[in-house]
Amino acid sequence: MVAAVFHFPTEAEASARSTTVNHPAEPLPAAAAPVRAPRDWSGLWLRVLPPMLGFGLLLLVWELVAKSSGGNFPGPGETWQQAVDVFSHPFYRNGPNDQGVGWNVLSSLQRVALGFGLAALVGIPAGFAIGRSVFLARMFNPLISLLRPVSPLAWLPIGLLVFKGANPAAIWTIFICSIWPMVINTAVGVQRVPQDYMNVARVLSLSEWKIVTKILFPAVLPYMLTGVRLAVGTAWLVIVAAEMLTGGVGIGFWVWDEWNNLNVKNIIIAIFVIGIVGLVLEYALVRLATAFTFEEVRS
Repeated sequence: MVAAVFHFPTEAEASARSTTVNHPAEPLPAAAAPVRAPRDWSGLWLRVLPPMLGFGLLLLVWELVAKSSGGNFPGPGETWQQAVDVFSHPFYRNGPNDQGVGWNVLSSLQRVALGFGLAALVGIPAGFAIGRSVFLARMFNPLISLLRPVSPLAWLPIGLLVFKGANPAAIWTIFICSIWPMVINTAVGVQRVPQDYMNVARVLSLSEWKIVTKILFPAVLPYMLTGVRLAVGTAWLVIVAAEMLTGGVGIGFWVWDEWNNLNVKNIIIAIFVIGIVGLVLEYALVRLATAFTFEEVRS
C-alpha cells in the first residue's frame, strides 16, 4: 500500500537531480530601457502662437490708429507708461472722487456681489418652482418673455425713484438683469430631469424636500451653474454702464471721470481692467461649472 502511494526515485533520477541543483542558475538578461517618444510640440504652438498673433495684430492696429490721429490718441507705449504709474499706487485716496483704480474695482465688485447674490437667492428657487409646476410655468412665462428683453439700464430710473439713492439703484439694476438667466436655466434643468427619476421618487413616497435635494438638485446643478455664469457676465457689463450714470466710486465712474478730464490713457487702461476682471470671473465660473457638468450637458 505504501509503495503504491509514495514513489521512491531510482539512482539515475537522484543523480540527475543532484546535477541540476549543483549547477548555478544562469543570469536573466537585463531589461531594455524604455524608449521615450519624442515630445510633440505642435499642440503647444497651436495653443500659444494664435493668441500671440492676435495680441500682436491688436497692438499693430492700435499703433496705426494712434499715428493716424496726429497725437490725439495715445499709442501702446504711452499707455503702458501711464499704466505703470497708475498701478504703482492703486489704493490711494485723495477725496471721495479721487481714488485709485483698486478702490474703484473693489467698489464695482461689491455692487455686483450684492445684486448678483440677491438675484441668486430669488432666481434659483423661482426656477425650481416654475420648473416643477405647470401652472406656475404658464403663469410666469409670459411675464419673463415680456421683461427679459428690456435693457437693464431702463430699470435704473425706476431704482432711483424707488430707493432714492445711486448705490441701491445700481444694485437693483444688477439684480434685475441677473435674475433672468438663473430663472430660465434652472427651470429648463428641472423640466429636463428624466421622468423615470420622478417615478422612482413617487414609488418610494419621497417628500418634496427629499425630491429637491436628492434628485432635482444634482441633476439641475449643471444647468443652474450655466445660468450663474451667464448672469455674472451680464452683471459685470451692466455695472460699468450704471456707474457712469449714477456716479460715486466704481470702475464705470472712473471711466466717465477720466473722460471729463480728457485723459484718454486712463480710459484705455480702464477698458483693459474691465476686460481682465470679466475674464477672471468668467474663467472661475467656467471651471466651477465644468467640475459639476456631465458630458451630455456639456455638449
